[in-house]
Amino acid sequence: KTPNIDKLAAEGTSFEQFTTASGVCSPSRTAVMTGHYPARYSIHQHFANPRHNMKCGMPDWLDPKVPLLSRLLQESGYATAHFGKWHLSNNMIPDSPLPGEYGFDTYGAFNCAGEQMPVHEDARHACAFIEKCHREEKPFFINLWIHEPHTPHYPKPEYLKQFSHLENEASEIYAAVLAHADARIGEVLATLERLELTDNTLVIFSSDNGPENTGRRRNTDDQSTGSGFGTFASVGTTGGHRGRKRSLLQGGIGVPFIARWPGRIAAGKIDDTTPITAVDLLPTLCAMVGAELPENYKPDGVDQSAAIFGKPTSVRSKPIFWQWNFASSRGTNWPALAVRDGKWKLLLGKDPQQLELFQFPQDRLEKHNLKEDQGAAVDRLKDLLDDWMGTLPDKPKTDCMSAERQKN
Repeated sequence: KTPNIDKLAAEGTSFEQFTTASGVCSPSRTAVMTGHYPARYSIHQHFANPRHNMKCGMPDWLDPKVPLLSRLLQESGYATAHFGKWHLSNNMIPDSPLPGEYGFDTYGAFNCAGEQMPVHEDARHACAFIEKCHREEKPFFINLWIHEPHTPHYPKPEYLKQFSHLENEASEIYAAVLAHADARIGEVLATLERLELTDNTLVIFSSDNGPENTGRRRNTDDQSTGSGFGTFASVGTTGGHRGRKRSLLQGGIGVPFIARWPGRIAAGKIDDTTPITAVDLLPTLCAMVGAELPENYKPDGVDQSAAIFGKPTSVRSKPIFWQWNFASSRGTNWPALAVRDGKWKLLLGKDPQQLELFQFPQDRLEKHNLKEDQGAAVDRLKDLLDDWMGTLPDKPKTDCMSAERQKN
């Protein structure tokens, strides 16, 4: 039960063709912050310890000097804050830049260097920041990156009790952590309403990837957030889409995207036409608030503000690209590259025989592979991928690497 997220949808517009930039967290978050595909910064996986990052061909953190959504809004007069999961570095990298070096005036975070904020204190900090900005008559921008439903799961007893009627323990845990997350979202929305800021505030709800694969691990540990329940309780649904987390199929990259701004964005509407993706957020939000992009900055995304304000379109000026270097040879984790252009989405595996072409949005469940009937479309999309791959760096930047690497 998610009454507060449901309220956002009822009072805003849900964009059913939204996709994130990766099937895992750190690359997805990079896209939101930079307006660039994460491969441009050699960020292909989640940030962990330097040994893991080096093995994945990655730096140890996102370069804080690149153009960032937070800094562009900060320079345009906004008070900026980040609360919740960070994961544009990790607590395993003690010499990585702190979130405050990325254009945030204040922050409370975990999966970062320095002090780790307890996962459930995100909304409390966000509400306090909103109240402070209201007193100071200052416009504000907040990244509220909640933990749920990521593992470890930390269900509160009062929420578990609400769902004791469900068929098994895993479902009880999953429902409980989602309900707790929804309640904290409700605290933020209630603060906006109490301060009479609702009509002048854009609220966006989304996610960084599809649901975790349901596993057998009962308990798991995170150095940043502590011990909790493991993947046995990760029973989220993809609504029939193929793939889950770590996949470029829609179950891995197709996530919710709800935008609410009373009086500016249509209430209770579904946009099932506009192909919006994570790299669009920086140019879109900057356009909405009049923040100028740097002269030498070329976003991978496009300004989708017209669609968000109620003028949906199936046409976009740029293709959408995905890269997943850790694709397997079987299951739903096989796509290593993907591109969407117009109505077509092409997926390629490391094995040349793995190739699928789907028409969107008609075949959003990716059931009907049209590669045999649409050879010209396949060739054109493969050319787009080849051209895009030629623009990517061969290796990560050395100035974004930890001194810890010298020990490995």
